[in-house]
Formats: sequence, C-alpha cells, structure tokens
Amino acid sequence: MKNIIIASTSTVHGQTYLEYILPTLKEFYKGIEEILFIPYARPGGISHDAYTEIAGKGFQKIGINVKGIHTFDNPIEAIQNAKGIFTGGGNTFVLVNGLYENNIIKALQEAVNNGTPYLGTSAGSNICGQTINTTNDMPIVYPPSFKTLGFIHFNINPHYLDPNPDSTHMGETRETRIKEFHTYNSLPVLGLREGSWLEVKGEEIILRGAHSARLFLQGQEPKELNTNTLVSI
Repeated sequence: MKNIIIASTSTVHGQTYLEYILPTLKEFYKGIEEILFIPYARPGGISHDAYTEIAGKGFQKIGINVKGIHTFDNPIEAIQNAKGIFTGGGNTFVLVNGLYENNIIKALQEAVNNGTPYLGTSAGSNICGQTINTTNDMPIVYPPSFKTLGFIHFNINPHYLDPNPDSTHMGETRETRIKEFHTYNSLPVLGLREGSWLEVKGEEIILRGAHSARLFLQGQEPKELNTNTLVSI
C-alpha cells in the first residue's frame, strides 16, 4: 500500500529546514533508523553532498540518519533496500533528468507502490504527479521525458501563490499559468500552499497542514479544498 507525503515545501518562512513537518515525519518514519535521500534537484546548484548534509541536519532532530543515493554504486539496489525515501526540492527538470540518467524511475515506482514510505518536497512532490508540466522551475536541462512517477492521478503545483491585489507586478499569476496549461491538457492540478501537504495512504489522499489548497479542473472555475479533508478528484 502506498504511504506517501507530498509536501509543498521543505521550509516555511521563519523556520528551519523541515521544522514545520518534523512531528509528522517522526511518526511517518517510525521505527526507521536511516532513509535514502535523492538530492538530484540540487537547489541553487549545490552539490549532492552539500544537499545531503542539509537533509541530514533536518532529520537528525528526530533521530534519523540520511544517506545520499549518489554514494551508492548501484542506485537501483539502494532504492530496493531502502526502508524510507526522501526526494528534496530544487529544480524539477534537473531532478527528473537525474532520475532518467540513473534509470531509477521503475525502481522508485515499485518500491513506493509496495509500501516504502516516501516523502517529497517541492520538486520531489512534483514528480509524484503524472508529469512535471506544472512545475514553476526553469527548464535548464532537457530530460528525456516530462512523465514522472504517477503516484497520484493529477498534477501538483507546489509553492502555490495567490494573486496579491496590492502588487504592481504585471506578469502572469500562478492561476493564469495553470489555466494556460489547461488550454492544452486535461489533467487536474492541485495548487499546494506553503506549509501544506498531501497524505497518501493507498488510494486515499487527505490534505494536511495549515492551509487550504486550490484545485484547478479544465473548463471550470478553481475551487478551494479545506485542510484535513479527503481529496476526491
């Protein structure tokens, strides 16, 4: 049975890395001493080692060790043997390119679909959907495909921002961009605000965290989904 947390972000304003969600992660990874970290998204272009160190400091607070997948000779075997998995945020295109380069898409799908606990934040959440077409990131590399893990039957837009009526910015809002996506695609899109996440147990999906989420369906007006409610799309 799938056991997944799909979080909008790793860090909310005014808090340290993963601080807002650590109580949930302590229970989520209960009984697990070490998790496998996938650092391919490389936020700001940092190295895999530097990113793994950041993740390690976050999980150290709940007594869990973190080991980067890049330190294994065989990344597929690393996934198969992992007790828990975490994919961090950064650039989604870089992340997906890394997944394909290391040929681990299928291994991740099999492991998580068979119950290995998986946490994704930001880019690591984007890949839980059907495609990465609703990411906010620049396509600085060109992965072989935009198709991803497909753990849920819709797409995610992490870090979703509501329009600011006082802003003088004349560019497109996040809502406008998602409506552009729906001009060519029928996939539902869920805008996850900072500090919110999806809890996936099997086929059941529940919105958790501090905020509601914004649901976009092709040809319909967006609607709000309240926190702690079942996501039925």
